[in-house]
Amino acid sequence: MPETLPRDFSSVDRKARMKIEARGLPMRPAAERIRDFDEAIIRLDDEWAMYEATRCIHCADPAPCQKACPATNDISYAMWLIENGQFLEAAQLYRETSSLPEVCGRICPQERLCEGACVRGKKGSLPVPTGALEAFTTHYERRKKGVNLPVGKFTGKKVAIIGAGPAGLACAKQLVGAGHWVTLFDAWPAPGGLLIYGIPNFKLPKKVVFDIWDDLLRAGVTFVGHTYIGPKITVDKLFAGGYDAIFLGIGTTVDATLDVPGLNLPGIYKATDFLVRSNVDMDLLPHEMCARPEIGEKVVVIGGGDTSADCLRTALRLGAKEVTCLYRRSEAEMPGGYKDRHMAVEEGAKYHFLTQPVRFIAGADGRLAQVECVRTELGEPDESGRRKFKIVEGSDFIVEADTAILALGYKPDPIISATTRGIETHSDGLFKADQHSGATNRKGLFTGGDIVTGPHLVVTAMVAGRKAAAAIDRYLGW
Repeated sequence: MPETLPRDFSSVDRKARMKIEARGLPMRPAAERIRDFDEAIIRLDDEWAMYEATRCIHCADPAPCQKACPATNDISYAMWLIENGQFLEAAQLYRETSSLPEVCGRICPQERLCEGACVRGKKGSLPVPTGALEAFTTHYERRKKGVNLPVGKFTGKKVAIIGAGPAGLACAKQLVGAGHWVTLFDAWPAPGGLLIYGIPNFKLPKKVVFDIWDDLLRAGVTFVGHTYIGPKITVDKLFAGGYDAIFLGIGTTVDATLDVPGLNLPGIYKATDFLVRSNVDMDLLPHEMCARPEIGEKVVVIGGGDTSADCLRTALRLGAKEVTCLYRRSEAEMPGGYKDRHMAVEEGAKYHFLTQPVRFIAGADGRLAQVECVRTELGEPDESGRRKFKIVEGSDFIVEADTAILALGYKPDPIISATTRGIETHSDGLFKADQHSGATNRKGLFTGGDIVTGPHLVVTAMVAGRKAAAAIDRYLGW
């Protein structure tokens, strides 16, 4: 960090800063953005960034925003640097604690993390837009000077990373920086995992992820796509083939489903299949997926997470006239972020809460035509604190729909645990691992991210990849 700008906030007039009004995040109008898959946020300029950063009151160290950030980014100091026009230094500060700041700045649910903890937000004003400013600085850095990852002196040690998503990319970055030979394996044709094959372009442009991969490629990381580890190439074979350590960052990739009649009717999609075939260029898709989904005028999306909002907004961009979310609890119980849900409503999506589908009904042509639903009501919280629901007897009703998308969450693919000697899992298929190091019960085998925690956030998967990389580096040094 530059000596000309020390980390000293003693001169900050917090009362004066509390009076600085927010300008808000510049967004493309909803009527415009549903016409394409381009990013919804208007490109931010230097003056906007500096102004918004001045709204930070620099709370006591560590600031609430930093404590709420899973990566523990030094957000207060970053705002200080941005306020003073030192964008490159701010970007470098973010990179000290985050392997994917240009991604996390865009897709983290900041309203539940850093921005949710912002004192300004708790005092009735808009919080400082820390996520947008994080993305701004790293984009500025890439435009002005590029990104060159540090590469350590070659140690002669080889590490295989299975899964090229957030955890795997973060792990690879740290390990190549330590001087190890790193190879990423993934079943998809291109690296990125759900960052490419899940999150729509209007939230995370593909170029952002490909730029990150280019950084890793230039640093010496190798990618092997179209490689589904388990059936033929196993973890045991990778160890036998000369890898000194292996990191499993495979995520939870199997779509959850419903056990109701009519589930196999034409017109019903699982969320992953729908999003991948809607948002990804054909040359990045497996042959069997090289066709856009066919949707009708009336689309229902079942589920309440972030994936549900992604499906709603994607269906609108594909030309659906009526797009409705069906969710069996109330809005307060929805696991998805408010920001994406609000944007979906702005764009024309509707939400039906306390609604549970119980049957899919075919029309005369054999395709989906209706969804039979029942009303639900909420009861007492379960052991996780989430309120249970029960069906209201005699409350059946029909929702007209020619397309349904199941966005019900994800569970682990059992192939790795079934083909890897000795690895321990929980009853739900998630891997058992040390929460600090990602070490499994098997020597040299590490893991982290959603395959350990269950479906969670990109930022927590990234942090898990970084922690595991540090543990792998220590292990390889013994």
